[in-house]
Amino acid sequence: MRVTLHLDDDDLLRFREALARAEERAACADPGDIIDGARYALDHLDIASAPGYVRSRILEVGRLIRMLEDEEWRMPDPFQRAVLRALAYFADPDDLVPDEIGVIGLLDDAILLDILLRELRAMLRAFDEFERWRGARETGADNTDASSRIEQARETANQRKRLQARLRPPKSPVAAPGTKSSAR
Repeated sequence: MRVTLHLDDDDLLRFREALARAEERAACADPGDIIDGARYALDHLDIASAPGYVRSRILEVGRLIRMLEDEEWRMPDPFQRAVLRALAYFADPDDLVPDEIGVIGLLDDAILLDILLRELRAMLRAFDEFERWRGARETGADNTDASSRIEQARETANQRKRLQARLRPPKSPVAAPGTKSSAR
């Protein structure tokens, strides 16, 4: 069965306001603290009993964290800010729908994550390609001498630069009033 949610301007306004509060918290917090808060929420929320739609979006938080923490990937600042804002929202147990409310407590988190994941689709594809490339490189890598490690670092930087050059900075994850948005 497929359920489609149509978010009208009032719905989007609520998300924009909640996201603005999360952005204020994110601006005042250390990125590591935001990541730790999101990781804690991910580890302690009852995701297993959540509906599939919610569970699949919430599990993407781990991927976003991995992307932020990947030192070789070095996510560009506009993307970092968008992801940190979403993680700050996710880590807040008292967001639009408090997380402890059974079944629907994580629905607002999932909707916001769905919107963000759509906006970051190109970044996520580029990161996945980077991870595949790095995995293939590491399989046949010879890291025994300094020149090999230097060459490997140079190749990594070139691959990251090539993949990130295709990206456009993310827009606001929640559309402005008067625009249509939907989450599936």
